Amino acid sequence: MTSKSSQNSQNSQGSRTRLQRATFAAGAALTVVVAGAGAAPGAGAAQENTAGKPKLKLIAASNSVTLDRYEWDGASGVFLDLGTYLSVDDAPLEFKVTRKSYKDPVVAQQILRDGTSTKAKTKTLPAGLVKDFTGLAGFIDVSIKNAAGEEVSATKGTFCPNNASGRIRPDAPATSKYPQSCPTNPFTLGSVWGVEKGWASNTSSIDYDKPVDLPVGEYTAKVGVAKEYRDLFGIPDDQHTIKVTVRSDGEGGEGAGAAASRSSASSAHHGGGNGAGHGAGHDTQTANDPAAAAAAAAHHYGPRGADAPTPPALSHALEDRGLAHHLGDGPGHTDGSRIAPALKPAAERPTGRAGVPADVPKPDLRSLPAWDIAVTDGEDGDAPGKDYLAFSANVWNAGPAPLVVDGFRSPGKDLMDSYQYFYDADGKQVGYTPSGTMEWDPREGHEHWHFTDFASYRLLSEDQTKEVRSGKEAFCLANTDAVDYTVKNANWHPENTDLSTACGQQNSISVREVLDVGSGDTYTQYRPGQSFDITDLPNGTYYIQVIANPENRLQETNTKNNVALRKVVLAGEPGARTVTVPPHDLINAP
Repeated sequence: MTSKSSQNSQNSQGSRTRLQRATFAAGAALTVVVAGAGAAPGAGAAQENTAGKPKLKLIAASNSVTLDRYEWDGASGVFLDLGTYLSVDDAPLEFKVTRKSYKDPVVAQQILRDGTSTKAKTKTLPAGLVKDFTGLAGFIDVSIKNAAGEEVSATKGTFCPNNASGRIRPDAPATSKYPQSCPTNPFTLGSVWGVEKGWASNTSSIDYDKPVDLPVGEYTAKVGVAKEYRDLFGIPDDQHTIKVTVRSDGEGGEGAGAAASRSSASSAHHGGGNGAGHGAGHDTQTANDPAAAAAAAAHHYGPRGADAPTPPALSHALEDRGLAHHLGDGPGHTDGSRIAPALKPAAERPTGRAGVPADVPKPDLRSLPAWDIAVTDGEDGDAPGKDYLAFSANVWNAGPAPLVVDGFRSPGKDLMDSYQYFYDADGKQVGYTPSGTMEWDPREGHEHWHFTDFASYRLLSEDQTKEVRSGKEAFCLANTDAVDYTVKNANWHPENTDLSTACGQQNSISVREVLDVGSGDTYTQYRPGQSFDITDLPNGTYYIQVIANPENRLQETNTKNNVALRKVVLAGEPGARTVTVPPHDLINAP
């Protein structure tokens, strides 16, 4: 078995090479936005008040910020969050972002809603403007000058509309229907971005792989929206000048951990997230310490440690986000993924004859191609003389129903008996079937119940006739990555985005594990004995095979899409093996 790697929010979002997090307190986010806005957002802006067209304006929470400079192994710098927000009024700012397949480019459509009917118009964004699902690339221009007036940094920032956000006026919607982050999984297929009307979303996107190298000192930042987006959305050309104080980590009585505790409001990802990606918080060191997260992001086996979900894009500003129903709810759009919102296990094991009506909604488990592929000598180099092929893998649920599995333990037994549950469109339980077992994983970083036979990994020869089978087949299910939130019944706010919510304790008598519609569960393999041991394998071409539901113990709508392959080429000498990963269609994510 292995360690789990994705968001969330859905996000969050996974196992990504880009980790993002808020650098201000949730409560402060709402307060400072209102204070910094001065007048009502958008006041005085030369925009036409057209039904369905949102009024957008860049605002600043404050005219000064203090940032910490972090130091860790081989890297140092500042993560920029300058406290600028995009305010939205008159109508929501909403986008539907999709790709037909990995051979097709990403297409982004703006959804225009006037608030008076359920109908909406769509406006396709220019081709090539949106290249992936992480947000609007190059949306923000940031220029930083030192005390002498010399420009020391000029960057363009990606804007994820699902970033930290909050109300900017008291009569705005109390909650947001939109996901809490933009997904960063390279194999994402569909996403929804949005900001409610009367809300503002933080424009900073923190990339822990790319800190800005600003020495301790005083600076001046100038922030504005890029011209192509001002022209596209009718945003006023407002430039905000912000005084920036960079201090060394630990100044003022705070270390990185304390600063993060002060500044990071959320321990839920997806989101990511993811998401989206989706959740953060299971690995507390990574989730609450920016320096630790940065170091993890740069690690050769991927950003997530033992069963640690990926931190969110930016923590949400209001804890009540997610209480609103999303746009798929209502007559004709009953969301079957909300059948078990509390994620509580059944009080007792089912009785009576097991059975499932033929027409009951079922999940559709699908595998994504592997990524984050690298050669390692084991976790932190603790297996000298050995070569392992490490990778991230994801199985996701395309719906239209969630995967709900309960485990029940007889006193004194080491295994739980597991059952898959089924529900009709109204959320009423209509059947169940035995689905195998759950087992307790005592290893540090796991310490929860794993559902067996959820997925299987194999390394195949070039002709795909020989295999090296991975030992990983047991999983604690969590919605770590938002893979496609445009599928029917996708839940934009899944609850079990980190493992602490759903996988039980050693003394648990029952456990419920859920993989919601639209979300996937990412694992990273890197520990000795759990990854592919390639020490004695000859160089050449191989395929990493990811199989969902390998023993067909789970009932699905379709089992023909359960296998994914990723080509790899091994080379080098023992102890110094290398791997080359060709692109998978248009996805170049080794």
